[in-house]
Formats: sequence, C-alpha cells, structure tokens
Amino acid sequence: MIVEWALVFVFPALMIFAGACDLFTMTIPNRVSLALVAGFVCLAPFAGFSWEMFGYHVALGAGMLAISILMFARNWIGGGDAKLIAAASLWMGPAHILEYGFIAALSGGLLTLIILRFRNIPLPAGIATQTWVLRLHRASGGVPYGIALSTAGLMVYPDTPWLKAVV
Repeated sequence: MIVEWALVFVFPALMIFAGACDLFTMTIPNRVSLALVAGFVCLAPFAGFSWEMFGYHVALGAGMLAISILMFARNWIGGGDAKLIAAASLWMGPAHILEYGFIAALSGGLLTLIILRFRNIPLPAGIATQTWVLRLHRASGGVPYGIALSTAGLMVYPDTPWLKAVV
C-alpha cells in the first residue's frame, strides 16, 4: 500500500514543490531534482519497468540533461530548470516526452505573457511589500519557468505507466 501511495504522490508532490519554490524564490533546490531521480530509481521496479524500459528512461534523462545544460549555458533557462527538465524526463520516458515538452512550451509561453502583462500594471499597496511579488513585477526579472515545467508534468503524469501500475 505504501508503494502505491508513493507511485501516486511522489512525482506530483515534488513537481508542485518545485513550481512553488520557483514562484516564491526564483530557485529550484537541487534536492528536488535529486529526490525525483531517487524516486524514479526506487519506484521503477514497482511500476513494472523492465531493465530495457528503465534504460530508455535513463538515456532520455541523460540526453535531456545535456540539452538543458546547453540551454542554461546560453542563458535561455536557469540551472534549476535544467535539472528539473532532466529529472522530470526520467519519469515521462520516451512515450510521453514530446507531450511533456509541448505542454511545457505552451504553459511557459502563457506564463510569460501573464507575467509581462502583470509587469505593466501598478501593484496594489497590499501586495507591493511582498519580496516575491516585487521580484516578479520587476521588468528585469526572469520568468519562473519551473511553474510551466511542473504544470506540464502534472498534466502528463496521469497518462504515464506510473499510475497505470496502481490501477
């Protein structure tokens, strides 16, 4: 029973935490990505992964890490985003990575538009003292893309083998 709960909640809980951290601090802690990797390794056998399937997921995660490090080096994404993409890719696997990437791109575009619009309106006095709100409102501030990555992961996760192993 504990394994079933872990299959249902580990990935979503960590993705929600990553998105919230990025929103409030513009940082995704390394421990989140490490916990996602550890969760994948520990739970894959219980989800019915063969060694071959496990290897495909690991190869995909490594490939996504290489791509996302390149994106980080070009200053397109943050370092936490790069690690989160790779860790989430482990869980998505080859069967769901395109869907994950597509939804992350759409979510990220929408998030960027919302933040750009938000930056063009004056802040109400009640929230103008919040550090995280000021950071988001600042024109030179970045976009907490971890929110889009988390949203995509949460949207795709129900279709992955992880939850099918529980049903």
